[in-house]
Amino acid sequence: MSDTNSSAAHHRPAPLTGAPVVRRGGQWWLITGEGSILATDPTFSGELDRFAAAKAAADLAVAQLRADRGARRRRSR
Repeated sequence: MSDTNSSAAHHRPAPLTGAPVVRRGGQWWLITGEGSILATDPTFSGELDRFAAAKAAADLAVAQLRADRGARRRRSR
């Protein structure tokens, strides 16, 4: 499955903001205070993929709403 966290994800690790996980090289890693652990369970990794995709879609929707709101404000002046 492709990385949906950012368009630059192929060049640098992409964090799932606010969560102790990062996707590097197509694999999810759990981040702890002591280091990183590879998430090898395919069900868990699949859920992380789905969550990251949903979060990215929500972030885009919020950004679009904010842009639309700003455009309406500029037109009403």
